Amino acid sequence: MLEVLDPPAVRRWSRHCADALGQARAEIDALNVFPVPDGDTGTNLHLTLLSAAEALDALPRDAGSDTTWQTLARGALIGARGNSGVIVSQAIRGMAEVLRKAEGRGADLREGLLKAAELARAAVVRPVEGTLLSVLAAVAQAVRDAPDDLAEVARCAAEEARRALRRTTGQLDVLARNGVVDAGAAGLAIILESLSEVVAEAYSDRHEVPAPTEKITAEAEAGLGYEVMYLLDAGQDDVDRLRAALDALGDSLVIVGGDGLWNVHVHVDDAGAAIEAAMGLGRPHRIRVTYLGERPHEPSRQRGVVAVAAGEGLAELFRQAGAVVVLREPGSTPPLAAVLQAIREAGAEVAVLPNDGGVHAVAVAAAEIAREEGLTVSVLPTKASVQGLAALAVHDPLRRFDDDIVTMTDAAGHTRHGHVWVANREAMTSAGLCRPGDVLGVVDGEVALIGTALADTAVEITRRLLSGGSELVTLVTGADAPEGLLRAVQDHLERTRPDIEVTVYEGGQGGYPLLIGAE
Repeated sequence: MLEVLDPPAVRRWSRHCADALGQARAEIDALNVFPVPDGDTGTNLHLTLLSAAEALDALPRDAGSDTTWQTLARGALIGARGNSGVIVSQAIRGMAEVLRKAEGRGADLREGLLKAAELARAAVVRPVEGTLLSVLAAVAQAVRDAPDDLAEVARCAAEEARRALRRTTGQLDVLARNGVVDAGAAGLAIILESLSEVVAEAYSDRHEVPAPTEKITAEAEAGLGYEVMYLLDAGQDDVDRLRAALDALGDSLVIVGGDGLWNVHVHVDDAGAAIEAAMGLGRPHRIRVTYLGERPHEPSRQRGVVAVAAGEGLAELFRQAGAVVVLREPGSTPPLAAVLQAIREAGAEVAVLPNDGGVHAVAVAAAEIAREEGLTVSVLPTKASVQGLAALAVHDPLRRFDDDIVTMTDAAGHTRHGHVWVANREAMTSAGLCRPGDVLGVVDGEVALIGTALADTAVEITRRLLSGGSELVTLVTGADAPEGLLRAVQDHLERTRPDIEVTVYEGGQGGYPLLIGAE
């Protein structure tokens, strides 16, 4: 019998939780009718706790209590899946906030469980009774009167969780109609029973999951079409604004985390809007979009390419090569909805060319949604228009899709890219301080040179892009390219590298007088 919940015990608890939820996964999935009957709550909870356990496995064996609890909470946060997984990760965070600075005795565990219930409920914008929130609240109330003994507090929490779980059927109409307990609450009961077993040092091989008392009718409570989840790097004020924006878009909204990292979960009709709401406030990543109903889109069986272009001339080049084009203003990102619509138009198997580092996240988000609609989509890592042109030049719709993607990616990867532009403000760059009017020469996304004349800077950037194996240079002129700029680069190449093939296009892009690619 343990007297303190020390770091080794926390490790055993996390692993025991993951194993127990893995065994009960299918039974919990079968209970899942709320908030939508998507049959994955057991799987989501298992993956959430597995992420937490694996995070602890990566720690040194002598890690202290502070590090252990913080790692457990972060592992659960990063790996949280689904509505229940996100809420459970916040409950673990609540326990960690108390126990990482405590000895881990009975009174400490009691305070940790109280904090878990408080933070979990606060994370849910519109709490519903008859869910794991109700069970957490019941557990918090029960342990208030438990003796200050670790085993007694843990046992009290586990027993009350089981009692409160049975009560959920009568607390929520959809559960009563289907004769089931809440699936998330069933998982929580197993998590708390696992804790009690670790403290008592008496492990059970199997944890009970109450079976449905009648056939589940699989009815959705709301007609919302997508579950959207992502991690978000942002501050507290930005998250408050995001919470208000997402609450207006959908339901089942849960945002958990802190210290600049958040896990966001929401059910919405418009997945794109839910992702775009975050893009203006922070950096969303690990975006996951799951369609919650019947597939809305039956694509035609054809191969296609989507290309994002920052100028009408570039757009026409991509169109002539057979791509569906999304036109954007220089320095801006296109609406996610526009990229998604282009993917739908392109066909059933689609390669997406973002052609700009800042567009890549939007393209990835649109691809996630399109995949849930049954499309096969691959986003290529093209960071410049010249890389997109190189990829499209080797595109073959008769080749196997995976082979085509590899070939296009290879062509883009072997294309170095650069450009020149005139600074409009003072800023610190990788080449030093620039001032308004300075000419900046960029190589592979980094400012490599600060000059005074466009033609001289363009010639030098072209020289730096070339290697002994270069065979083709692509020059794309912008809308504001001054007379003589293109000729200066062409003359330089004719004098120094007459072996290289030079291709010139009128791109019409604003802001960048000349784009340069070297293959």
